[in-house]
Amino acid sequence: MTALKRKIYTQLLQWKQESAGRTALLIDGARRVGKSYTAEEFARENYRSHITIDFNIAPKEVKDLFANSLHDLDSFFLYLSAIYNVELHDHDSLIILDEIQMFPRARAAIKYLVADGRYHYIETGSLISIRENVKDILIPSEERHVRMYPLDFEEFLWAMNEEPMLGILKKNYQEKKEMGPALHRKAMTLFRQYLIVGGMPQAVQVYLETRSFAAADRIKRDILTLYRTDITRLAHGYKHKVEAVFDEIPEQLAKHGKKFSLASLGNGARYRSYESSFLWLEDSMICNICYCATAPDMGLRLNRDRNTMKIYLGDTGLLLSLTFDDDAISTEEVYKKLLTGKLEMNEGMFFENIVAQMLTASGHRLYFYASPSKAAPNDRMEIDFLLTRENIQSRHNVSPLEVKSGKRYTYTSLRKFVTKYHEQLGTAYILHTADYMEKDGFHFIPVYWTWLL
Repeated sequence: MTALKRKIYTQLLQWKQESAGRTALLIDGARRVGKSYTAEEFARENYRSHITIDFNIAPKEVKDLFANSLHDLDSFFLYLSAIYNVELHDHDSLIILDEIQMFPRARAAIKYLVADGRYHYIETGSLISIRENVKDILIPSEERHVRMYPLDFEEFLWAMNEEPMLGILKKNYQEKKEMGPALHRKAMTLFRQYLIVGGMPQAVQVYLETRSFAAADRIKRDILTLYRTDITRLAHGYKHKVEAVFDEIPEQLAKHGKKFSLASLGNGARYRSYESSFLWLEDSMICNICYCATAPDMGLRLNRDRNTMKIYLGDTGLLLSLTFDDDAISTEEVYKKLLTGKLEMNEGMFFENIVAQMLTASGHRLYFYASPSKAAPNDRMEIDFLLTRENIQSRHNVSPLEVKSGKRYTYTSLRKFVTKYHEQLGTAYILHTADYMEKDGFHFIPVYWTWLL
């Protein structure tokens, strides 16, 4: 099995060079995004030895060390080395605390282990920031956090051995230049493969080996089953509400506007009673939540309407498997039609989800704009995404993005939005399935450029 190249590896190297020994590194991410595999690969290539403590299966004697031996770290490391039969080397051994949310006491111990200074530490886990996983412990200040996501489009192209195509994509994006018919067709085919397979490493690996969408789909369904098990096991006190929200995602994204309707969860459903469920899905990184901003001002968070949101699945490949879960449907046929753009349904939900996925992986917080004004038709508009500039300027800091999956479309809302808020807006983008062009003051960019924004 060929190791998949991941961008986070560069962040691990930077941490080792700059602050390993003074901080532990916490890799946070959804289950099965490759946290443990990447940490162990990093350990093998950059340290003389390493120990991986998987708290899903760690024996009681290991857990007892964290409970009883932190006052005597010489004995702590001696026993740990003996249990795992690994020789530890000062300043050249890495200890990986895997699935650390399963044993919060180990996370609390980081303060003392880092202060000791002998070895380096990487923690991996999901659901770590949820309240029940940190209660009764002191969160160590000696942690540096990094987030790990499913493979983005660039990482997918690395896996597909398409480095030359990556060079062309970057060059043409920077120069705002058309790809040309042949290259555009190839890029869209690769992008549709990414959309179907998704970015979960196991699914990508199986697809690379078999070139079978059905084989990748089986892996994705296993992951969805794992997520459901996690909800049942870990969403204490509100698992049924989390399950209800999770199961409703495809239907809500299929609607015009794609806003999540609490009414779909039952009569009288209120945000307050489901807030913990949304938080659980967001903190677990199973989902990406996009909040409504009431105005395109800098500091979109200050204009956030917490009661109005769109909920995207963290991986679009998983969304496809969740959507087409009817045994009577041939997923291979569905995927082949999606690959060629001939699916007999609106593809918009999948394209908008994958744009949300790519923007999140690039470090953007997700916001959209919606004004359902009935009294003033000119104020009635919806914009799929709002992006803020990294470098704050006095004006033109927010860029509106519209996602179009079809060949024929209008952009009336974007026109009205730009007219109303032109003093606050930067470049307006329409992400579509055609090649790059400029028209009416808008930049129409191929959707496979999204990760470059």
